[in-house]
Amino acid sequence: MNMIETEHVAIRSIAVSEMENNVYLLTAKETGSQVLIDAADDAEAITELVASGTEDTEAETTLRAIITTHRHWDHIRALPAVSAQHPEAMTIAGVDDAAAITEAEGVEIAHTVDHLDVGDFGGFVLQAIALRGHTPGSIALLLSDGGRTILFSGDSLFPGGPGKTWSKADFTSLMDDLEERVFGQLPDDTLVLPGHGDSTTVGQERPNLGEWRARGW
Repeated sequence: MNMIETEHVAIRSIAVSEMENNVYLLTAKETGSQVLIDAADDAEAITELVASGTEDTEAETTLRAIITTHRHWDHIRALPAVSAQHPEAMTIAGVDDAAAITEAEGVEIAHTVDHLDVGDFGGFVLQAIALRGHTPGSIALLLSDGGRTILFSGDSLFPGGPGKTWSKADFTSLMDDLEERVFGQLPDDTLVLPGHGDSTTVGQERPNLGEWRARGW
């Protein structure tokens, strides 16, 4: 389990499944409010992750939301079980991926978000950034707290390049959104926490945008 802290939020993460999906838990230190990002697989491990958040606050913890960054099967396999275990948690996904998630897993998405929508989770705020291309409704989630900026990028941005796309149009769409909405808006010290693998920063990846465009992936 990995741990990152900002002034008001503790962020714990685990990797699950053969795909090594990253699952993130945000816990507000003052209120105990929690958000889970991507109930990817292994509901038992995710249950332990959620429970571990009690170590990060003196308040009683409550899982307020389960947010899914995009519709792909490897990011939603534990959503039915985790949602059933936490009926108090609102299910959230991008507006153009929500129906596909419901169809695949039978979980109704209670709230859909689009670009720049903001959610106040009682101790911290997350802003959705739509990054269209890996899937039509892929979203990243931006946390700004105590002078730190953290982007949970799903499968839209990794160390070394954008997420996988399946057509030239999708690649162009994703690159356009990344350049305008991430690299055009966020500072270089923004920590990027992706859906698989290691973290990176906006500044570390910024010099490579031209290379990504040229290679087409």
